[in-house]
Amino acid sequence: MTDITTSDRTFTGPLERVDECCYRIPKSYKPGMLVDGLIFADERMIPQLRSDRAPEQVANVAFLPGIQTASLAMPDIHWGYGFCIGGVCATDPAVGGVVSPGGVGYDINCGVRLVRTNLTLADVQPILLQLVNQLIRDIPVGVGQGGNHIFSPAELRVLMQEGVGYLLGRGFATADDLACTEAEGCIADARPEYVSDRALARGNDQCGTVGAGNHFIEVQVVDRVEDPRAAAVLGLQAGQICVLIHSGSRGLGYQVCDDALRALRDAPAKYGLALPDRQLVCAPVESPEGQQYLGAMRAAANYAFCNRQLLMWQVREVFERVLGKPWHMLGMELVYDVAHNMAKIEEHTVGAARKPVCVHRKGATRAFPAGHPDIPERYREIGQPVIIPGDMGRASWVLLGGPRSMERSFGTTCHGAGRCLSRTAATKAAKGRNIREELQRSGVIARSRSREGLAEEQPLAYKDVDIVVDIVHRAGLSTKVARLKPLGVIKG
Repeated sequence: MTDITTSDRTFTGPLERVDECCYRIPKSYKPGMLVDGLIFADERMIPQLRSDRAPEQVANVAFLPGIQTASLAMPDIHWGYGFCIGGVCATDPAVGGVVSPGGVGYDINCGVRLVRTNLTLADVQPILLQLVNQLIRDIPVGVGQGGNHIFSPAELRVLMQEGVGYLLGRGFATADDLACTEAEGCIADARPEYVSDRALARGNDQCGTVGAGNHFIEVQVVDRVEDPRAAAVLGLQAGQICVLIHSGSRGLGYQVCDDALRALRDAPAKYGLALPDRQLVCAPVESPEGQQYLGAMRAAANYAFCNRQLLMWQVREVFERVLGKPWHMLGMELVYDVAHNMAKIEEHTVGAARKPVCVHRKGATRAFPAGHPDIPERYREIGQPVIIPGDMGRASWVLLGGPRSMERSFGTTCHGAGRCLSRTAATKAAKGRNIREELQRSGVIARSRSREGLAEEQPLAYKDVDIVVDIVHRAGLSTKVARLKPLGVIKG
């Protein structure tokens, strides 16, 4: 995130209340807006919205050719590249709808996966320090860190084509792991041949690594259950130990995005696209440039699924070493893995028509409701699991796709708490403080490769996830199942 001055961060445009959980930026705000902007928020968030230029980005996205219904943003909204973080946009390829790398982000298929166990707080509390220390010793975290799983360029291309199924064949995944991953861990129509040699070189030793920034592995306890029936289907109960893993496509995905931004630089002029912000560079979905980006993006997304799978496998191995039992005896089963930086072609109802659209989710999570055919059969009756990380000091949430998500947000909800301080501002706010000791006093053991990593990611840098989740719950985008408290975390 780039710091800008306070005056530049102020949004002075219109925010019209639609209902208790939604505000509108009317398309009359700027000549060229094709649809309204809609931000899911309540009155508690208005001061923060006004102090951030992210709503301006919501308005800018409304210029994109082929955009359908509205330019959307979730309550974890904050400034991003082109699109705000929390931005959602669906475009219709049949009428020249575009795909924009800014609507996906640099960390393609950044996402989260939740692992449950049969352990309780009483089981883990005496060994928590040992467990967290072992996690950071054994699992690569930090900027540029490579791992133990090295793949040749030829192997990477197969991995990016097959996704987690490739790891199943190598003994690093189970059939249940695939079943409980979005799209079974493989986005169709990936084109690894569109991924550059530079991207392959960056990704050859990073599959199975956490990275830095807001990525983490966190040991948690189920703090409370809001929906006992759904929690039972998910295998969750109060007092249970879980592990949350947050990472994406690492350097490979970053390079794919960087390559695409350069390749698409002249596409707007070529196709006569008038854009209010050059960071929204894009191309029609059905153009050669659009198809090349989507093919490379899908390949990077499959790499990210594999990254989180290998991270989970290493977490299982650490628990085995510390607790002296095989992971399956510890009940370490995957609840679900869901992406929050992706552009996908999906069928949606727009007006009276059912049609394929390209749904951009930038820092936003797919949240299909009960009965949707793309939900794993074991969860179809309750809805798609949605996993929302908060911050190191407070909580995370498990939700389900809500009853109004399809009509209101193209089947989408928030992805996390959302930043309220840039990384630079958070580091400045941490000056003279010891974030690790502060977390320790609150009952959280935190380990990081750098002091700056904890300073940037301190709880103060994030909105209150309980408020964010409350908004999407009341808006019908996703519904509360269980709240999880952090106990120990490792970060880059």
